[in-house]
Amino acid sequence: MLRALWNSKTAMIANQNKLDSISNNISNSNTDGYKKLDVRFKDLVQDTFNRHGYPITENANRQVDPYSGGGSRETDALRVFTQGNIRETTVNTDLAIDGEGLFRLTRADGTEIYKRVGSFGIDIATGNLVDDMGNRLYIEYNQGINPEQLGLDRTNLSIDKSGTIYREEANSKVEIGRIPLYKAIGDKGFVSVGESSFIPAEDAQIVEAQDYDIRQGFIEMSNVDVAEEFTQLILTQRAFELSSKSLKTADEMWGMINNLKGR
Repeated sequence: MLRALWNSKTAMIANQNKLDSISNNISNSNTDGYKKLDVRFKDLVQDTFNRHGYPITENANRQVDPYSGGGSRETDALRVFTQGNIRETTVNTDLAIDGEGLFRLTRADGTEIYKRVGSFGIDIATGNLVDDMGNRLYIEYNQGINPEQLGLDRTNLSIDKSGTIYREEANSKVEIGRIPLYKAIGDKGFVSVGESSFIPAEDAQIVEAQDYDIRQGFIEMSNVDVAEEFTQLILTQRAFELSSKSLKTADEMWGMINNLKGR
């Protein structure tokens, strides 16, 4: 009975966390560059009812032994970095990543963050590309280029698919540098810090991305599939309700047992 109560409780907690992540995904379905959260489940400890000491060999009938599970719990919420749809904006400071990777930006305090959304503006004082929080886009400048005097504006900025930046002048182009993109090795390399921004997780291995195109005048939209999220919402709500009913039934049975003991 105690095992049943524990199983129902852990399942309810897991499903509640799943509902929270789904709600967060749906609310950000129209947020440019948003990457969905995915919460999955895993089994807790399972134990056999046939306890005949510690098994030193595999029993041929082991697979038919009755087992009792320890319930389930959610895994860590994983950020899914799959490609979102790309929307044309015709704004030449908007950059969409078609492929893998994230932009690297530097905050005013010198710390670095990574973003997928490429909605940038131009710092009037220096001509650098910055996001809406004033964080400067990291650029590998060519030799002889002064990062504090780029002379870029919305009319002369040109960026090709490889991320190479040019300043258009009269009948020529001056190559400024290149925008490198970065990715993490593994599923948990980046930690969200809000505003569609990420920092590397502890001991994360960050490497330069290779398979991508940068598309000027476009922006990447959220990768949330609203229809899929609503389907998962219904399934998770039903699972939560089932666990709730199981908990209520177990509680009623405990009440009956306590009444019998009192007589």
